[in-house]
Amino acid sequence: MAVKPIYGVGLDAGSRRTRLAICALEESGLRFLGYGAAESAGWLKGTIADQSAVSESILAALRQAEAAAGVSVEGAVVGMGGPTVRGGNAHGAVELGYIREIEQSHVNRAVDRASRVQLPEDRMVLQRFPQDFVVDDHPGHRDPRNMLASRLEINVHLLTASVQEHSTLVGAVNQAHLAVEESVFEAFAASYAAVLPENRREGVAVIDIGAESTQVVVYYDDAMQLATTIRICGDHFTRDLAQGLCIGFADAELVKLEYGGAASERCAENILVELPTPDSRECRDAPRKFINQVLEARAGELFQFVRAELTRIGMDRALLGGVFLTGAGARLPDLCDVAERVLQCQARYGLAIGIKDWPDSIDDPEWSVVAGLAMYSAKLKAQAERQRSDAGWLGKILR
Repeated sequence: MAVKPIYGVGLDAGSRRTRLAICALEESGLRFLGYGAAESAGWLKGTIADQSAVSESILAALRQAEAAAGVSVEGAVVGMGGPTVRGGNAHGAVELGYIREIEQSHVNRAVDRASRVQLPEDRMVLQRFPQDFVVDDHPGHRDPRNMLASRLEINVHLLTASVQEHSTLVGAVNQAHLAVEESVFEAFAASYAAVLPENRREGVAVIDIGAESTQVVVYYDDAMQLATTIRICGDHFTRDLAQGLCIGFADAELVKLEYGGAASERCAENILVELPTPDSRECRDAPRKFINQVLEARAGELFQFVRAELTRIGMDRALLGGVFLTGAGARLPDLCDVAERVLQCQARYGLAIGIKDWPDSIDDPEWSVVAGLAMYSAKLKAQAERQRSDAGWLGKILR
């Protein structure tokens, strides 16, 4: 009997573009099959305003990806971000009664108790990331199983989200005839695709710069220390140009993409850029250096916010693994230079690694989130398949 193929499917329903990637899990690893992208609709300030419009964008990207891959898929891991997602630390403890060997069930109980935090009515736990375990008052353990102890504690980083926003997103995906396998934080997905485990141990930050929100995750010793949303996003850069040059938002976006950069000192004083103008007006020019100065100021502000978050958790100048920039907003030239200057660490673009046949056409920071979502989808399905295989003859019958 032919083995049913396992597909890893990632869906990034962004406020500006909706992206979907399909990969196949093989013995030698994950192989890319196809992708789709569509203009997003139905979003307002990083939240869903029209569920049906969002669903239509998802369906358009899905049809394109399925046609390119030559397969039909039923579900996907979906990314979630925006201002409604927040992170915070929590603590849980389990009394074992007497000194005994710590089992997986004890670990699960400790994680469960740490997750039982008092949340407002419209909040839910989106994801939980264990940081370390405390075994009989001895902290710093990554895996306490098989150790002898009478008390087990755990420190976790909890990501919470708006119940209403999460339900609306899941409903939009379901309307597009897709099941939601799991929903994960977008910056976490970007780090899953672009950062190797050895880099996380040294301390890294992933900054996912989207059109209407910027998400940040920070790792140290392979444990998540911070997950947060920064209020500066890609649209702020465009609005600054629109105001500074007295042009419309769409025209400012074109100027940013074609002529913009985040390092003004590299631009000569005498280079002029012809600005888009209405037919009823004469053409106007603007110094390219001024355009870059506007963008550089906003980039500096963005990374100052990031640095403030790093200082708050005691990790300022502690990122030996550096900073990874992902998202469509990361494509602004010279942005890595500004990040290095403000954060005082190495900065680079976060590109997807580990997927065979990943096309050059999407080897870009804006596709890192969807790549990580597809990788995470394949991991979930591989784990489920392994559990079914390990269930013995009864599991095989029920399968």
